[in-house]
Order: sequence, then structure tokens, then C-alpha cells
Amino acid sequence: MRTLCSSTLIGEFFVIGFAGLVAMKDPGLTMGTVWTVSGIAMFLCVVLCGVVTRPGGVALGWVLQIALIASGFVVPMMYVLGAVFAGLWWASVHYGKKIDEARARFAAQADAAA
Repeated sequence: MRTLCSSTLIGEFFVIGFAGLVAMKDPGLTMGTVWTVSGIAMFLCVVLCGVVTRPGGVALGWVLQIALIASGFVVPMMYVLGAVFAGLWWASVHYGKKIDEARARFAAQADAAA
């Protein structure tokens, strides 16, 4: 699960950075505000890569997905990209757990055979 979820989060890292570049064109936002918010979100993406398998890691990932969708209020295209990444996050968690279960099952079979 860690690999799939981390891949999704790293993709989000770059999307958030590019959305920050687009948000800078909004005359109602200062560059400091845009990069503080974007920087915190990008930092959370990297931190979540390390804690995704710990208790609460997946829940924090969902919070990040909701925030990414909500960023559509500033950059409207983020509604679409946020929804896409929320779907990728669901798939990463869902299929990642199945892969982890299959690996554990195969490891148990290999130990029993040995």
C-alpha cells in the first residue's frame, strides 16, 4: 500500500506546485499567501509518504484530498484534478491493501513449504 499511496502523493506534490503558479495570477492573493498555503500542502504530501502505513495516515490522506478539491475555489481546474486524485487515492488504498494481503499470504505459504 505504501508504494501506491506514495506515488499518488508525489503526483499531488507536483500538481499543488503548479496550482500555486496558477494561483499567483489572482490579483486578490499575495505571493506569500499562495506559497505559504501551497508549501504547507506540498510538505504534507511528502510527510504523508512516510506515515501512510501508520494509524491515521490514510485518514490524513483523505483530509488532503478534500483540501485539494476545495482548492478549486481559488483555481477552478483543481475541482477536476482534486477529484481525479481522490479517485487515485481510493484506488491506491483499496488495491494497496489487497496487494499487502496477497504478499502476506504468499509469504506464509512459502514459510509453510520450507
